[in-house]
Amino acid sequence: MSTQTETIFALASGALPAGVAVIRISGPASFPIVQALIGEIPTARYAALRSVRTRDGEFLDRGLVLIFPGPSSFTGEDCAELHLHGGRAVVTAVLRSLAGFPGSRLAEAGEFSRRAFENGKMDLVEVEGLADLLAAETEMQRRLASEQANGKLSAVYDEWREKLIFARSMLEAELDFSDEGDIPGSVSEVIWKDVAVLKSQIDEAIANLKAGEIIRDGFKVALAGPPNAGKSSLMNALAQRDVAIVTPIAGTTRDIVRCELDIEGYKVEIFDTAGLRDTEDPVEQEGIKRAYRTINQADLVLQLVDLSDGKADTQEVVPGAVRIGTKLDLAELREQTDSVPFSFGVSSVTGHGLGTLRHHLVDAVKRSTNLGSLAIPSRLRHAERLQAASSYLNDALTERMKPLELRAEDLRLASSELARVTGRIDTETLLGKIFSEFCVGK
Repeated sequence: MSTQTETIFALASGALPAGVAVIRISGPASFPIVQALIGEIPTARYAALRSVRTRDGEFLDRGLVLIFPGPSSFTGEDCAELHLHGGRAVVTAVLRSLAGFPGSRLAEAGEFSRRAFENGKMDLVEVEGLADLLAAETEMQRRLASEQANGKLSAVYDEWREKLIFARSMLEAELDFSDEGDIPGSVSEVIWKDVAVLKSQIDEAIANLKAGEIIRDGFKVALAGPPNAGKSSLMNALAQRDVAIVTPIAGTTRDIVRCELDIEGYKVEIFDTAGLRDTEDPVEQEGIKRAYRTINQADLVLQLVDLSDGKADTQEVVPGAVRIGTKLDLAELREQTDSVPFSFGVSSVTGHGLGTLRHHLVDAVKRSTNLGSLAIPSRLRHAERLQAASSYLNDALTERMKPLELRAEDLRLASSELARVTGRIDTETLLGKIFSEFCVGK
């Protein structure tokens, strides 16, 4: 249990005004404080309608009250919730009244979740999953975050760690009790096969990091091409709103323009870049440098080819890009589509081909996230620890001439790296960074 002596409180629901506002209270003085505000405390985990008053008896509001005795609560401490009317004045008055009790203060960002972690209610992977779940905007982000928040990814890491602990115990048994009759000889030769399988599973998880990052952070698509190829118009058509400025003047787009789309549950980020051409304008030159940087960092590059331009067939090909013909409505009038190589054509004016483009984007995302399970790492912190664990296992498996004691130590170090992922071993600095991502009230 936590040794926290302060009782914390905060608004745990959404922005005000709202139909209902939930104020969360956690800490050793939660129940005495609530009792001072409402009088008789309701039965644990049963909502009861109560009047909320100041310590001087002034009426503040009337709403539902719930209490959750620790350790069976979100934080593992005594907790309470006040479900009140969501007016700013009501919430401000109640928070001000709570702050008047000794040892009671407003919670910091993520402090409720931090107390839950410190009391063993969640591990770090679950905490990070909860943060991602709160921030999820698409269905796939929600599913990925749920796998972490519900402990499924932690279960994978814990299973690997248990296998390493068992392997170490077998090695140590051989080292310490090799002269005993009930310890089979050369047991280490048996466990190395299991360690090799475990290493391959960890390496597979590391390889899935990119897929996890794409689902969590978005699939990045760069629109590339010369000035007036229709990049800004296409972005606006996909977003169905005016994101980028569209003019017939070449070089209108100088900086990177970005918009986010939700396509079949996947987050897709579209980047409109400066037109690629030779120019003496220093501002446009900087825009083109940024365009190439965005193109190099993108998961998919769409090279737009103006089908109405008679010189489009001479356009330089961007390596690895998918060539999309634009201004199909104008090209069909001028009968100029046959001479230009492209995968398919679109028209931002008529909408022709936009459905095909959306399907192409979804297929590209799915190919990049072709997974059997979403219990995969999605943060660089996980990958770094898994890579370190894999490195130690590689040393234990390949350096066969190393004394058995040192190979067992490699397994212990690999086990420690896995423990760092879930927070069984970690530093205060890391904890501060993780919990700072939360909003106040969570």
